[in-house]
Amino acid sequence: MSLLQQFVDLNVLVITMDGRVLVGNLRGTDQSANVILSNCEERVFSVDGTEIIKLGLYIIRGDSVCTVGELDEEKEGDIEWSQVRAEPLTATHL
Repeated sequence: MSLLQQFVDLNVLVITMDGRVLVGNLRGTDQSANVILSNCEERVFSVDGTEIIKLGLYIIRGDSVCTVGELDEEKEGDIEWSQVRAEPLTATHL
């Protein structure tokens, strides 16, 4: 059983090896840690504010996943993402 199975049907945040930040409902995973997200959005951070790009149903290759975590729905609702300013994450090198 995949370690990600415990997050199925929950809203999660995925950070990819190239620094992308994706948020969505985890619909499934497999033995290669490929991840399927529904209602997926990408958060693109910049010093001018954070842009939310709606992607819909999205598949992420397992070898590009850096980390997956459950979202705290209450805290998520309190954040005005367009007002968040940050440098984009850089790529992770192994």
